[in-house]
Amino acid sequence: MNGTIDGIVLAGGLSSRMGRDKALLSWQGSTLLEHMQGLLKQVGAREVWVSGNYPAFGGIPDRVPRCGPLGGLYSVAMQMPDGPAWVVPVDTPRLNAALLQRLCLAEDTACAVFADEPLPMRLQIDDHCRRALQELIEDPTARRSLRSLQERLGVTRLPLAPGDQALLLNCNTPSEWESITP
Repeated sequence: MNGTIDGIVLAGGLSSRMGRDKALLSWQGSTLLEHMQGLLKQVGAREVWVSGNYPAFGGIPDRVPRCGPLGGLYSVAMQMPDGPAWVVPVDTPRLNAALLQRLCLAEDTACAVFADEPLPMRLQIDDHCRRALQELIEDPTARRSLRSLQERLGVTRLPLAPGDQALLLNCNTPSEWESITP
């Protein structure tokens, strides 16, 4: 990577199904949040932004509460500079560097994802993106989802190899977490 891409970890969820803060779960000697930050740095992120109320990690609290991942992304996008960013959820510990780097194959697009997966995503942060985010957040009738944003921006869908599907498994419940914890 040439150092001109940032990373965003979406960590501001309520973790209600997990019953405890997913970002602070222990994974291979650190927290999930630290692990995902480290992964983004490993693949060449210039700066890693954190959505959520995590002052120790420079986290950016949601400007508009209870808007899910879209709200977290909106809050971060309003503070960061223009440019491309990898957007990852905090709860996909099996995600790897090779998969993230493949998202850069679609570098001339507003956003890119794998197949029908909303995350991880490569997103071009600019005024067009911020405007689309703001419109979705401010419209009470809008479907406030990452998929809605991707549709508005014109998403590029890259193929996902069958073996890579397991790398995108996110952990929302204690049983899902136990199934991937060694």
